[in-house]
Amino acid sequence: MMSSDKQDTTGNDFLEKLQVSSQVVLETAQKKGRSICPKCNSSRMFYCYTCYVPVESVPTGDIPTVKLPVKIDIIKHPNETDGKSTAAHAKLLAHEDVTVYTYPSIPDYDKQIHEVVLVFPGPNAVSLKDGLQYLPQHKNQKKDFTEPNIKRQRLDRCDNEEKNVTDAAQGMNCLRKVIFIDSTWNQTNKIISDERLQGLVNVELKERKTCFWRHQKGSPDTYLSTIEAIYYFMVDFHIQILEKDYKGEYDNLLFFFTFMYKLIRDAKQAAGKL
Repeated sequence: MMSSDKQDTTGNDFLEKLQVSSQVVLETAQKKGRSICPKCNSSRMFYCYTCYVPVESVPTGDIPTVKLPVKIDIIKHPNETDGKSTAAHAKLLAHEDVTVYTYPSIPDYDKQIHEVVLVFPGPNAVSLKDGLQYLPQHKNQKKDFTEPNIKRQRLDRCDNEEKNVTDAAQGMNCLRKVIFIDSTWNQTNKIISDERLQGLVNVELKERKTCFWRHQKGSPDTYLSTIEAIYYFMVDFHIQILEKDYKGEYDNLLFFFTFMYKLIRDAKQAAGKL
């Protein structure tokens, strides 16, 4: 584990390099204090984490909109505290491409198995590139709950390199949706073991260190918040799969995240905790 000082320094360096839109609107809203949600009339700061809309003191037109190359489903644990979850950030900033479900009310992905990947670390997880190679194999097939995902890792990917390139290209064309789990790590088991998620291609992100200020004690600093995981997936997809230079296209996914990070960092500095 990194010390908190080193982790804060790393976070500062990374977040300062992001191409995030002006946050003057959030600075102004902070000075005004809590405001009303235009939908449910609840008192909130910056946005309503229930309705996924900015509060009245934050004009919608001043909030950036991010267009994603694939759709996102976020499955939220019912005990996850709405106000502490970063899932709302994704819905607010990429509202056309993100849907949030509260477990156990989730879709059955049986008919979409060749179009969906689940982002979650574990023994059966493969890299993003490898995961997309498996998607075309699921077309016109139903889930086989008796066959563990790990068998996919044992495919001989060296036999026919040209075929793998073709499979990856087909997988890129197949991919329509990416699933993320929003919960504490201790709560994930019930969701990840749900029958409706079995048989999906399970991909794991490259290892990165979190900047999340609510990092769970005792867990590795590579455990990312939901919005961080979505952001890094999009960056990897852009570079590895679309094979394009990354020029900050998805940096605004961290619009609220970076602002809150700085607020908490400044508060710690003022209190002499940094």
